[in-house]
Amino acid sequence: MPITKTTDSIFSQLEDCGHKKVVYCSDPDTGLKAIIAIHNTILGPALGGVRMWTYKTEAEALADVLRLSRSMTYKAAISGLNLGGGSAVIIGDSRKHKTEALMRKFGRFVKNFNGEFIAGEDVGTNLRDMEYIRMETEHVAGLPETIGGSGDPAPIAAMGVFMGIKASVKEVFGTDSLTGKSVIVQGIGHVGENLVKLLRDENVKVYISDINEERTRQVSKKYGAEAISNNNIFDIDADIYSPCALGGTINTQTINKLKCAIIAGSANNQLEDEEVHGQLLLDKGIIFAPDYVINAGGVINCYSELMGFSKKRSLQLTENIYEATRNVLRLSKAENISTIVAANKIVEKRITDINKVKSSY
Repeated sequence: MPITKTTDSIFSQLEDCGHKKVVYCSDPDTGLKAIIAIHNTILGPALGGVRMWTYKTEAEALADVLRLSRSMTYKAAISGLNLGGGSAVIIGDSRKHKTEALMRKFGRFVKNFNGEFIAGEDVGTNLRDMEYIRMETEHVAGLPETIGGSGDPAPIAAMGVFMGIKASVKEVFGTDSLTGKSVIVQGIGHVGENLVKLLRDENVKVYISDINEERTRQVSKKYGAEAISNNNIFDIDADIYSPCALGGTINTQTINKLKCAIIAGSANNQLEDEEVHGQLLLDKGIIFAPDYVINAGGVINCYSELMGFSKKRSLQLTENIYEATRNVLRLSKAENISTIVAANKIVEKRITDINKVKSSY
């Protein structure tokens, strides 16, 4: 995705990124300040998470929602889902500023899209927040199972990353067995913890790191993982680095420090610059499993909810991430292009092909 400057005009940023629509939402009564971005709806309505974060500036919030919404388009497309891509950000501290009234007011703004945008859970929001949004609009996914939703998406999201790791290991080592391998998991939120469990069940040596030191100790003790500090992540000689927190951790500085053979994690937008750092990883011979390919489990979970699929079907679609990852790695190798470029080519072909179908009547 093009890297936009915060000094660029809003319209120039939209043009660079190919977005369809961006809406600013403001409500002084509840304190709501939000941005909803729709990137593409050729494949279907735009599904996207609602992120609540303490952005330093409104320009930073805009840049984040543009990247996140574009990633959702690509994530849904490469997973074979009939969904477009969107995203929303709410500016504020979720621990201090989030209220029922604020979330329900946000739901009113979602309602105004008339189904073009479907809200889901993301950083700073949870299942309860989705319930509040549901009180104002039906266009929300990721609801609790007790009210007919698909429930916590974290286990399915972690399974998708796990399948992506296995596919990458197959490419590097010739077998997808993880026994005896070592993985650094950076960020042990709900998805990260579920991934740690899956890896430890396969007898993987797991190192974990998180800004919350108490949580790091708890997860370390629970699963028999080795806790390390954030400062030591790139000093560890491990087979796989799995970033599962916020994005942008793969950059020129960190790539030069990496000792791993594979990068495969759940964080969104892991490459600071797709073109530059995707190519740098290719040059160094490090396999990068594109984040939007392997972290699609959460989207698949929501899609299954919207379509009325069973848990079994949701799991089957998530297991397909293994083959989707293999397809990306094959194309990367065949054309000597970075894995992110290979994934983008596969996605853009599907969108172009389906656009032809839809424009024929």
